[in-house]
Amino acid sequence: MKIGELAKLTDCSVQTIRYYEKEQLLKSPERSEGNFRLYNKSSLKQLMFIKQCRTLDLALSEIRQLLELQSSPSIQCNSVNNMIDSHIQQVEQRIKELNSLKEQLNDLSNTCSNNGTIEQCGILQKLTSDVAKNV
Repeated sequence: MKIGELAKLTDCSVQTIRYYEKEQLLKSPERSEGNFRLYNKSSLKQLMFIKQCRTLDLALSEIRQLLELQSSPSIQCNSVNNMIDSHIQQVEQRIKELNSLKEQLNDLSNTCSNNGTIEQCGILQKLTSDVAKNV
């Protein structure tokens, strides 16, 4: 199949597919006489694997490592478990940071009523005073 068909089947853009090839996550396909990329079921499976990893927010380097590990099926899987455990810790840290951000935004939101003018806006006043403290 050509790249456009692969893109439709996987709901990936053509640019994304080319990028994954450039990053050597997706094996370079064979070419037709007209120099079109020709993909097979193996390419489809590999791209779907990459896409699934991206939905888990795995970095390209982590995906590359997983793809390399897949080519050595007899080795122990503790490195995969360690990678996922590390990723869980990163996600937990981001959740803490996002919760803190939410609290800050809620605090800002509570400083202003919708009835005032821009000049009276508590949010803008708070942001301006915070900037003045840091300058």
